[in-house]
Amino acid sequence: MTEPTGNIILTANAAKRIAKILSAEPKGTVLRISVEGGGCSGFSYKYDLDKQTQEGDLVLERDGATILIDDMSQPFLEGSEIDFVDDIIGQAFKITNPNATASCGCGTSFSI
Repeated sequence: MTEPTGNIILTANAAKRIAKILSAEPKGTVLRISVEGGGCSGFSYKYDLDKQTQEGDLVLERDGATILIDDMSQPFLEGSEIDFVDDIIGQAFKITNPNATASCGCGTSFSI
């Protein structure tokens, strides 16, 4: 089950994994997700640990997890679901993005 936060959904699985990652970091550390040019499909998702909220950041919070998304990346992620999957291939964050017209096999890059 997912819980909407604004127009981007952060699943319980993603929130649990993010909270676990952040628990090993200094207090005030959050996860920043951004979209950058590059990758095999044109754009790629980038994950960083950050301590600073910037003007225009979207702040998503759920179950002890905090994510920041910068204002330039927000339109690319509009309507997306951020999840964490643990399957036979491995563990990874997975973004299901309705704006993407194509994506690479590894799921880290997409095109619009």
